[in-house]
Amino acid sequence: MKKEVRFYLGMDVSKLWVDITLMCVADHKKQPKVAERFDNDAAGLKALHKWLKKHQVSFDENSLLVIENTGVYHRLVWEYCSTHGLPLYIGNATHIKYSFGIARGKNDKIDSERLCSYACKNAEELKATPVLNPVFLRLKDMMTARSRLLAQKNNIKVYLGEMKWSNSKETQLLLEQAHEAALEGLKQSIKIVEDRIKQIIEQDEAIKKNYALLLSVPGIGHLTAVYIICCTNNFICKITGKQLASYAGVAPFGNTSGTSIKGRDKVHKMANKDLKKLLHMGAVSAITHYPEFRDYYERKVKEGKHKLSAINAVRSKIALRAVAVINNQTPYVDNYTKMA
Repeated sequence: MKKEVRFYLGMDVSKLWVDITLMCVADHKKQPKVAERFDNDAAGLKALHKWLKKHQVSFDENSLLVIENTGVYHRLVWEYCSTHGLPLYIGNATHIKYSFGIARGKNDKIDSERLCSYACKNAEELKATPVLNPVFLRLKDMMTARSRLLAQKNNIKVYLGEMKWSNSKETQLLLEQAHEAALEGLKQSIKIVEDRIKQIIEQDEAIKKNYALLLSVPGIGHLTAVYIICCTNNFICKITGKQLASYAGVAPFGNTSGTSIKGRDKVHKMANKDLKKLLHMGAVSAITHYPEFRDYYERKVKEGKHKLSAINAVRSKIALRAVAVINNQTPYVDNYTKMA
């Protein structure tokens, strides 16, 4: 009778190297863990491949590698797993950290061992991260570049505006002339990046289709649609509307316990503030231009809701509609206006 063998791997990824821990489970019996360190580059991953082959790790559904999302440092590992078919789960660092409970001591090797144990314990619930899409990564990098350039431009404008109150007209003019070239250069760079974003969307049919579907939702414009696609990995994991609303910090949660705690429902501070800001501007626009959302907002206010709470309800509605059009793969239909 053939043994049932599973391999659970945890990897702590840093800029220069990766620490990996492997645990083999044969017939539900855990074997001793083995750990190793490799450079986080092409040569290091080549050595990692040989090490995995040496320990007879199977590159199929019987294996699972868990890493934390590090932004850019884990991309080579993601590409390696996508190329060789090794199931990979890229988890939220905060969620994984809290799952360890009260943990003392920390270094790269210990972190990899904890991730290995996390993979073994939660293997049934963890869904492998989809394979790396180079086009999607380029889109995400362009959006990040745009945000950085826009922040630099705004910082200069804020600085010049603040100095205006304390400088003489002559000094202020010198400062504005000194920053004029920089501001113009930043404007041109932002325009180049925005043009590249549009080109990238046209290159990938899946991204292009979801982008068009999102634009059909009231309150969602070009930037909001692209940002949602970047945050959700182009909806490849089939998230729910409540999950997107929770991620954006617009889904209210209860706050009660027994008879002593009777708090009101409120949104959580742990959220993607940039997405929340975009949804807020979209909600204001939807309330202004679409009767359905305007009537919904006014009804909430009449019920006694604070105006900001009513706007948040509209933000949540937009997030729910965004996921609905993607999951159904059909554009948004304004039945409210048709009925009217």
